Amino acid sequence: MTRSSGGRILASLGRRSAPGTQQRPAERQTVADLTVDIPQARRSGAALKPGGSRGSRTTVGLGLGLGLALALTAVAISPGLLQRNGTTQLPGGVRPDRDGRLLGHFPYRELPRSELIAVAPGLELQREAARALLAMQEAARADGVALVVLSGFRSIDLQKRLFFEVKSARNQTALERARVSAPPGYSEHSTGYAVDLADGAAPSSDLSTDFDQTAAFAWLQNNARRFHFTLSFPQGNAQGVNYEPWHWRYEGSAQALRTFEPAQRLSR
Repeated sequence: MTRSSGGRILASLGRRSAPGTQQRPAERQTVADLTVDIPQARRSGAALKPGGSRGSRTTVGLGLGLGLALALTAVAISPGLLQRNGTTQLPGGVRPDRDGRLLGHFPYRELPRSELIAVAPGLELQREAARALLAMQEAARADGVALVVLSGFRSIDLQKRLFFEVKSARNQTALERARVSAPPGYSEHSTGYAVDLADGAAPSSDLSTDFDQTAAFAWLQNNARRFHFTLSFPQGNAQGVNYEPWHWRYEGSAQALRTFEPAQRLSR
């Protein structure tokens, strides 16, 4: 799911508005740029109230459906997950570990859409996670930091396309692909509790390890726990997933704690 090693997010052809800066013109993407890791319908640096209107600092990107359509023209569709005796299996015979992990990633169910609410134009999270995120954005803004939402809930079907199609386009093995993107059914984004964040004042660090040099990351390190968010994949994490300073998950409810207990147990 990295930007530096995993490509640009889905066809972000719109304009991005950062605090104190002028909007920059859209950058044209090559076909290769459309074979990406993180789906993004739009970006927003402004908090939204559930069901509310868009704030003044928002970036409207190309629609997710159009981005996927363009990506599909550039890559071949790879086989999906196989089911044998009720066990998820990747092509090539790769099976989950004894603790349920597949290529380092724990299995996660897809959250029903009825439990999702908007956190930015085109982006949603589980209700409690969404409210906590919006409150965290407001607190960061009060401190002069613009937390930008890049990605939230992602369906298993979309994760399937992102994993296999990009794997095929880049001629990657399943293990190589899994270091930067979870297999379908194994992504924290499908739970509705995970979010990818960025710094509105440093767009060049989006989905890059350089994000950990920004004011937004420093603010998150000092304040995210107050809002029950934790970094999912720190450096040297026990799951063997690449370092992702932008990927945070919500653990502020009993259900969220149950969801991520296996990952927490492994890291202890």
